Amino acid sequence: MRYDDASEKNNPSSSPIQKFEDLIAWQHARKLTFLIYKTTSQGNFSKDFGLKDQIRRAAVSIMSNIAEGYEREGPNEFHRFLTIAKASCAEVRSQLYVAFDVEYLKKQLFEDLMQKGNEVARILGGLRKSVDIKRRNK
Repeated sequence: MRYDDASEKNNPSSSPIQKFEDLIAWQHARKLTFLIYKTTSQGNFSKDFGLKDQIRRAAVSIMSNIAEGYEREGPNEFHRFLTIAKASCAEVRSQLYVAFDVEYLKKQLFEDLMQKGNEVARILGGLRKSVDIKRRNK
């Protein structure tokens, strides 16, 4: 597995957003997705095909909806897709509880993944508010 976080390092906040890969929300969603894939490839989690596949799909959905919404280039559509991405983020966090409860995750790993999931949700919430302001001012 590979996760190259160079995109986060090469995007100072003052740089204009020119593609979805420039969005901090997408970059953090990518990192969360990497962590979910890495985690679900190990131990008993890797053998629970239903939960493993569902949490992976939800994590990929976060990234995908950010990208798809951005590429539609309209603030109304982008806002709608960010809402879907945020909901997928909640789905990931909910599934992490299941994984923790059935002891696929140790407490520290669970807390680390939840922290990352909450961080992605906060970033998405802020971006969604910003897009909402933009679309209301049109």
